[in-house]
Amino acid sequence: MPKTIRELADELGVSKQRIQQIIAKLSASKTPNKEGNRYVLNAQDVKNIKDLMGFDNDKSSTSESTNRLVDYDVYLNVIDSIKEKDEQIKILLEVQKQTQNLLDQQQRLALQDKKILEEYKAEIKDLKALNMPPQDIKKENSSPKETTDYIKGSPQKPNKKKWWQFKKTRAKK
Repeated sequence: MPKTIRELADELGVSKQRIQQIIAKLSASKTPNKEGNRYVLNAQDVKNIKDLMGFDNDKSSTSESTNRLVDYDVYLNVIDSIKEKDEQIKILLEVQKQTQNLLDQQQRLALQDKKILEEYKAEIKDLKALNMPPQDIKKENSSPKETTDYIKGSPQKPNKKKWWQFKKTRAKK
């Protein structure tokens, strides 16, 4: 008598999706026939599915308890792995907090260094102002007319020759 996936799933104590996964794993020659959108499972198809799942046809009551034990073992393994992942997450969160703390410290130190550097620059500027020769101070205090006269009276810089001009002058000599 043909069975549906739901009937077989109820008989074996697994979900319909699990039966569909097993059918997908079957080779093309062992895949059950479809009528419309439903699989119609004959006795051979049921046997193939049970064989792939690890069930024995003779020991149906024992296989159900074995399947439940296997499912319980899988359940325990999943719980253990979840606990392990939780511990890893806790460790990673601690590392993240430490990293954030170190980054904050680094930023504070960089800010302190910048402030100290600015203070040193201001001190150096003050010291340079104190060490200026007296003539320079007179020039700064002089009237704008005197400074313009000074600028006009300064010697002009000779035009610098370009490198190609040197080559021409040497060739002519």
